[in-house]
Amino acid sequence: MSAPGPRPNAGEPNGGGADAGAAVWQRLDVRLIWVDVAQSLLSLVPAAVALVVFRVEPSWGTLGPVAVIGVVGTVGAVADMLRWTFTRYRVTPDRVERRTGVVVRRHRSVRRDRIRSVDATAKLRHRVAGLRIVNIGAGQQSSAGESAFVLDAVRRPEAERLRGALLRTRLGDAPAAPSGATGESVAATETSTAVRPDGAGGVPVEVFARLKPSWVVYNVFNAWAYLMALGLTWGGYWTASMFGLDAAGFVGGLADWDAIGVAWTVVIAVLVVGAVGVVGLAANFFVENWNFELARVPGDDGTLLRTRKGLFTTREVNRDDNRMRGLQISEPVLWRWMGMADTNVVTTGLNLWSLYEPTAILPRGPITVARRVAGRVLGVDPSPLEAPLTRHPRAALRRRLWWATSTAAAVTGVLAWLWLTGVVPAWTLWAGAGLWPLGLLGALVAYRALGHTVAGSYLVVRSGLMSRSTVALRRSAVSTIAIRESWLQRRLGLKTVTAMTSAGWGAYRAGDVAAEDAVAFAADAAPGLLEPFLDRPDPVPGPRRQQAASSP
Repeated sequence: MSAPGPRPNAGEPNGGGADAGAAVWQRLDVRLIWVDVAQSLLSLVPAAVALVVFRVEPSWGTLGPVAVIGVVGTVGAVADMLRWTFTRYRVTPDRVERRTGVVVRRHRSVRRDRIRSVDATAKLRHRVAGLRIVNIGAGQQSSAGESAFVLDAVRRPEAERLRGALLRTRLGDAPAAPSGATGESVAATETSTAVRPDGAGGVPVEVFARLKPSWVVYNVFNAWAYLMALGLTWGGYWTASMFGLDAAGFVGGLADWDAIGVAWTVVIAVLVVGAVGVVGLAANFFVENWNFELARVPGDDGTLLRTRKGLFTTREVNRDDNRMRGLQISEPVLWRWMGMADTNVVTTGLNLWSLYEPTAILPRGPITVARRVAGRVLGVDPSPLEAPLTRHPRAALRRRLWWATSTAAAVTGVLAWLWLTGVVPAWTLWAGAGLWPLGLLGALVAYRALGHTVAGSYLVVRSGLMSRSTVALRRSAVSTIAIRESWLQRRLGLKTVTAMTSAGWGAYRAGDVAAEDAVAFAADAAPGLLEPFLDRPDPVPGPRRQQAASSP
């Protein structure tokens, strides 16, 4: 028997308005409680099999983690029951409201015209129960990093209704391409645009990219491989122990480790653990990005940039193109030789600190794909992210070399003082001195990453040491321009130009620009913003200028 759907609360006012049916206070779906209960029971199945089938003697070492999982699941089910009991939400013609809290009641209200995104997420247990988690973003974050609203969980039809109503999607309208788009349709490949007629009412959907299995190579070689391997190894050891298997004895019997020696044993362990981690990261990549698709779909007053992905946990993020201010491509320094890149949009209303990375429009992959897709998304040909950049003066390199040298000297001096006082051994002085060549190398890498230009309607800046980031920011979105120079920059003839906007990280810097070029670059980056403060030559000829000066 199916659970009842959302019901109005007779004791709450409906808020009035023209759309009174949509303004009724509603509950979350009751099935979220039963989903947690079922998950808790399923987590106890391995322990039951070990006790009944394999007749393993119960102990804290074997069944302790199972007991912890059972307690956590029970507490979660109780918490969800309380959340379902005390949570109400409603959508009025003007606002979206939510009331929640057991001891401390909270009432949050957001104007509908301030809503920036409506995302739907479904973990495996939610998909089985036909539920969705709806995240409503309105360009604001709570102190806990929460988006404007999180409705966990509602039925799938209700999630679709909320998304359509809050984004006011009109599927009968043709998608409006961004300014500068060519409107050409290209056959679908991993990077080109394809137009498919699967939108409601025959409206085409532009597909920019789909998942390529080869992208997994760019996502498995990092330090997370060892962390994942440790988790998988511990989980395998605990599972084997629960079923009465001696995993440690099995590994010890694989070879004569005393004859191999400690050094080779460590090398083999590192290689095996790394291989396990790589396999785990590869599996995790496909689970997270399965059926990935980046597309532009019709929406209110234009189009939406939509990403869909996920095997067990599906996630769909819709970004209003009217809120998008640019794009950013980041290249991690240790993997730059692979041509690896992350691609993110610069937009308003999305949480940059979310683990779901709502600003990412592509999985980590090749830089050639990132640049090509970025150009298609921006709708500008040629792409501003491929424009040649102005190199910064050699004084910028000298400044970085100075900082690297002074930092290494300061660290070495502190270590020398600690050695003289007997706190640290003498070899730490060599460690401090070793920072100097590393610092010089980092200074050179950071200098080579510097670059800036103005390409059409976009401001492009590039910088970064650990991650070289190239940002294409729409010039009309720049709200403030700041020009700063430190004492050392003044001595070297350098200035830092910062473009500030209400999207993304809020400020994008072109560091160590030549002083004679900084003001002109800042004026071009934000047309009209600095005009009242610039000292322009008087266009009036000499005799007319004298006549104008003598007139009362």
